Amino acid sequence: MKSYIIRKYQSSDYSLWNEFVANAKNATFLFHRDFMEYHSDRFEDFSLLVFDEKMQLNAILPANISNNVVYSHQGLTYGSLVLHKKAKLHEAIGMTSFLLKFLESNNIPSLFLKQIPFIYTSFPSEEMEYVSFLLQPKLVKRDSLSVLNMETDHFISKDRIQAINRGVKNGLVFKEETSFDTFWNQILIPNLVQKHNTHPVHNLNEITYLKSKFPSNIRQFNVYFGDELVAGTTIFESEFVAHSQYISGNSNKNELGSLDFLHNTLINYTFKDKKYFDFGISNENQGKNINEGLLYWKESFGARTIVQNFYEIETKNYKLLENVLI
Repeated sequence: MKSYIIRKYQSSDYSLWNEFVANAKNATFLFHRDFMEYHSDRFEDFSLLVFDEKMQLNAILPANISNNVVYSHQGLTYGSLVLHKKAKLHEAIGMTSFLLKFLESNNIPSLFLKQIPFIYTSFPSEEMEYVSFLLQPKLVKRDSLSVLNMETDHFISKDRIQAINRGVKNGLVFKEETSFDTFWNQILIPNLVQKHNTHPVHNLNEITYLKSKFPSNIRQFNVYFGDELVAGTTIFESEFVAHSQYISGNSNKNELGSLDFLHNTLINYTFKDKKYFDFGISNENQGKNINEGLLYWKESFGARTIVQNFYEIETKNYKLLENVLI
């Protein structure tokens, strides 16, 4: 097995890291250090770099550490080992073996690995799904994502068509905004507090900062009834995917058809050239329960299910990779 050198990320690696992300086969802007570090006060970074014997960077692991356990970065929606474009399965096996050995030598017993959904990768890249299987992991969570394949017919339901038509009849106006203030303060935060007693993952200052760093990737779309903001969604846009990070409407959303009008416009006009539209998850309780109403709404646009797996891997299990290649 080829040898690899593992070391922790340091601030002097900023440019090296970001250049690798820009050219990796399974990375998006979420792995850029400017995105990862907006919440550095909440997570202790433990990102790793994987070099070959010639000190060429072959892979990175965006990660943090908590209570002596390393996680695919808990501040990111997806993670896993990020690979260079030409990486092959045998290399992923070798790099993972050395990475786990490095963690064990630092007295870290477990790695929690979250996979990146295939829709976000620029090349087929499920090496880490197979490698995880070899390591006899514990499956700790499985998210179900509702994804619309934009290259196929959309089996939109009559309910959605009727709601979209209500939006048109009510004269709703669709706008892209540069500011998040009104949506956050008037719709998103009040709804999350009332319905779930929680707040957005990103506060207003954070999402505004991220927008300044990634203006073409983080976009806000609102719907107005006259001068009144009635619905909105925050989109995280990557090369192949438009993902609704936040979706929320006021109490009249069903009567006005505002959320349906909004997403119909996004799907059929704004992002019609993307490969996928990702509505995100509808599951709760580590994937063991489904919000049926929310799932129905997404699937009535034609979205269907893909899954994202979360594994707990014992670092000592690197030994299980030693005799895989025969």
